[in-house]
Amino acid sequence: MTMDVRIEQAGLLYERAVFGGDAGALAAADRGLDAAEADLALARGRVVHARFLDERVEDAGELELFERAAELYRKLGDVRGEGEAVFWVGTFHQVVRDDTETALPAFERALDLATDAGDRLTVSYVLRHLGFAEHMAGRLDEARRHFEESTRLRRQLGFLPGVAANLIGLAHLAAQQERHDDAVSLLEEAAELAETADAHGVLRWVAEARRELDSKAP
Repeated sequence: MTMDVRIEQAGLLYERAVFGGDAGALAAADRGLDAAEADLALARGRVVHARFLDERVEDAGELELFERAAELYRKLGDVRGEGEAVFWVGTFHQVVRDDTETALPAFERALDLATDAGDRLTVSYVLRHLGFAEHMAGRLDEARRHFEESTRLRRQLGFLPGVAANLIGLAHLAAQQERHDDAVSLLEEAAELAETADAHGVLRWVAEARRELDSKAP
């Protein structure tokens, strides 16, 4: 249900309560508006996060938005929504605050919720960021396992920009494991997919990864 529909329904429920004498309609109106607020908080938080990626300036409001969305989804019993919001809470800590220790419990909770809800896209995001955590900890085989499973899910979903982004991560791992030919091949596929999807931001990441790979070539 879209936000516009939820707000429209809240208006109708208001009229039912005031003019129809059905006070019980107000609880349904509250639930609909809570759902609309959760959706808006999650969407706004993602926009704030995208701005951070561009400007690298923290906005503390980002965390508040994701936490509010998670709280509302939990109150509503919306497991899928809560899983996505909790993932973004973890992402804020890992990416914005560079605090993977705080992020990990959120990622683990998000993985459980998204798995229960059958939300493969959010599962793929969580696995990608768990891969980053393992990579940073020097556990390269575990990082590769997470990235590969995330990539498998994204291929199933036809999420080409996401597949390309993951292939870049796998290329970095391959380079660290001295699998130079694999790294080159992964970046070639990433570039092809990004071009197909008009994912120009991902193409820039591919170019950066290629420069880094070339600088370390034997």
